[in-house]
Amino acid sequence: MPNFESTSSSLQALLFLAAGALPLAASADDLLLMLSGDEQLVSIATGTPQPVSKAPSVATVITAADIKATGATTLSDILESVPGMHVSRSGLLWAPLYSIRGIQTLFTPEVLIMINGIPLTNSYYGDRGRLMGDIPLEHIARIEVIRGPGSAVHGAEAVSGAINIITRTASDIDGTESGLRAGSYRTYDGWVQHGGKWGEVDVAAYLRLGTTEGSGGTVGADAQTALDRTFGTHASNAPGPAQNGYDSIDARLDLALDHWRLRLGHIDRPNHGTGTGVADALDPLTKGHGKYTNLDLTWHNPKLTENWALTAQASYYDTSEEENDITLFPAGSAFPLALPGGVGSTVGMVGRPQHWERQQRLNVSALYGGIEKHKLRAGAGYNLVDMYKVTETKNFTFVYVPGVGYVPQCINLACSIVEATQANGLAFLTPHERRSVFAYLQDEWTLAPDWHLTTGLRHDKYSDFGSTTNPRIALVWDTAYNLTSKLMFGRAFRAPSVVELYTVNNPQAIGNPNLKPESIRTTELAFAWQPTSNLRTGLNLFRYQMSDVIRFVANADPTTGNTAQNAGDQYGNGMELEFSWDASSTVRLSGNHAFQRSVDESTRQDAGLAPHHHTYVRADWRFSASWLVSGQINRVADRRRQAGDDRPKIPDYTTADLTLRSNPSGNAWEFAVSIRNLFNADVREPTAAAAALNLPGDLPMPRRNLYAEMRHRL
Repeated sequence: MPNFESTSSSLQALLFLAAGALPLAASADDLLLMLSGDEQLVSIATGTPQPVSKAPSVATVITAADIKATGATTLSDILESVPGMHVSRSGLLWAPLYSIRGIQTLFTPEVLIMINGIPLTNSYYGDRGRLMGDIPLEHIARIEVIRGPGSAVHGAEAVSGAINIITRTASDIDGTESGLRAGSYRTYDGWVQHGGKWGEVDVAAYLRLGTTEGSGGTVGADAQTALDRTFGTHASNAPGPAQNGYDSIDARLDLALDHWRLRLGHIDRPNHGTGTGVADALDPLTKGHGKYTNLDLTWHNPKLTENWALTAQASYYDTSEEENDITLFPAGSAFPLALPGGVGSTVGMVGRPQHWERQQRLNVSALYGGIEKHKLRAGAGYNLVDMYKVTETKNFTFVYVPGVGYVPQCINLACSIVEATQANGLAFLTPHERRSVFAYLQDEWTLAPDWHLTTGLRHDKYSDFGSTTNPRIALVWDTAYNLTSKLMFGRAFRAPSVVELYTVNNPQAIGNPNLKPESIRTTELAFAWQPTSNLRTGLNLFRYQMSDVIRFVANADPTTGNTAQNAGDQYGNGMELEFSWDASSTVRLSGNHAFQRSVDESTRQDAGLAPHHHTYVRADWRFSASWLVSGQINRVADRRRQAGDDRPKIPDYTTADLTLRSNPSGNAWEFAVSIRNLFNADVREPTAAAAALNLPGDLPMPRRNLYAEMRHRL
């Protein structure tokens, strides 16, 4: 890690001196990148690099040095350090839930996640993919996060925020690095990455293999427990561990020549557990297999002419989520409706839904600087999302029992598995294709020497649900030499998922092709203040209004089940306070505190699940040239239940992590030891009100765990 002494004053002086020394072809962005090392610049806010304090968004940058210091090994680990952001879990497949500013829904599709600017959105549920597990960090150069709406720049899903993961290039790696890691829960990882030249081509390559049994954590009671209690059976696998282990294969290749860059990536997650089960009944046997492959080709010329820069990009994304037979309810289960041959099934309720999807994207953007005091950016693009294959086999269907609701029943006397098709009326989903086009315009205008106005407008037109237009406006004022003030407003949207639009034959979740997109309007006031040369602080205030939130709502006729509706509205407000203090040349303290309150307008009660108070503090001490010790404390407090959920209050928790890293000068070896949840806190993430009966004890998170790591560079 670099010396912690602040360099802002010297950076300003260098910037002034170098402006006259560099060739005229060098842009201000190039100069900023050269002088700052790109550690305090953010591109996700406008598409061009800017200092975080000057960007027309509330932004956070996480560097590779931050990742190493915290001991984080996955994306979920490191994102917990972002102000106003909390990472929870879904019981279904143990998928991470990214809650920003109190917005936490079933799969949190309101957060857009990108790798090198390419969305990872899976149209099935609108999230990142249910079987992706977690994303490793060894090949990541930096992570940029904006809180607040981002649809005016990035389009769909950037409702509560957007995250861009930027992978390492040849110059970032500059040689060959290999590493091994072993830790609790039988977790093992090994990787190798190389950055260098192949003739005139810059090459960066990465391969990682890993496996983990998962943290498990005892689930005391599940959905089958309630059925056993009611009908006198003994079929439940609870108490038992959550099934959250999986194997990992991650590979990336980056080739760059002149104005061209070709990137390929593959994320493979075989043997993925089901978490607490698809029907909230523990299923220790089922394993899923998620595969996610991307390819993108970019041509970028920052000096096409004196005043024009041009970027063109084509990308392809292919995903599949396959599972073996899912046991919704285990053998020996019983239901209110007598099953053929008796009151219990000897084989359990078994199904295998699977889907395959491909996405093709083409976009062009141009940056024009020929108008004094203005920087104009315009772009347009075309997206094709094709869920080209959907299959399902199962041995059950649903029947309605008056006074009880829908219950599963064997399809035939033998309770044997059959293929679900349109012909037999059992298929839950058929292939669907979605096309969209978009165009946007953005203007960065220097009103006066200390005033900067950014305006933008993007229009998206979809083949299935119509059009949406989303504006943004941000006024940035250099109030004093050490104080920047920002006033911002933006609107954003989330596209309805394929499941929300088109699901049939599942009475718990029937699709609605007449859905509108979810939308949000957010106003923000932010301040970045540097009272001394070694202390930086920030204060962000926000208020948002969400409309047309998509929920599955019980129909007036209960025999017809639940249908997706634009039935929700939610509003919220809050603040985020953050700081970074270089206490000495070897000690840095940093942290943040976030407060939010979100209200569900339909119930006039707290929206629930997300923490009202979230505090994160980190300390880094380089006590010698070769040794760094880092500690962090994370406190999550004041989480409320959703309306209608009368379970006891969700317990607060505080965790502490400690990491020791050694990188002897001139030595090719690097070693680290990290202890997570040092004091063995009992951490629970809440389940939604709909799962209160099925999973009354919430979701157990990892107890104390540790790992050891070694890396070698050539």
